[in-house]
Amino acid sequence: MSSASPEELEHLAGIVEEKLAAMLPPGRPLTPQAMLLVALALAHDVEHARRRIDQIRTHSKAAIAELLEDVDATLALAEETLGDGTSPPSP
Repeated sequence: MSSASPEELEHLAGIVEEKLAAMLPPGRPLTPQAMLLVALALAHDVEHARRRIDQIRTHSKAAIAELLEDVDATLALAEETLGDGTSPPSP
């Protein structure tokens, strides 16, 4: 965390404060147990985001592979139809 800028640290502190406010009733004192609960909730959020990123990455790789297969098939068909480009197509 020492490499984080002051702005980034303020942003992260704001996220923690928002989570605390959402989880603690107003006026309730901040206890170590409450901080632990917030830490667990934030860890859960991070893991959920990581799983979602992995799903998106897997889906994106599959979509790109399918697209490349389509391009390869189209190029192969073009080569068959037009020839290899070294001689004019026969009439």
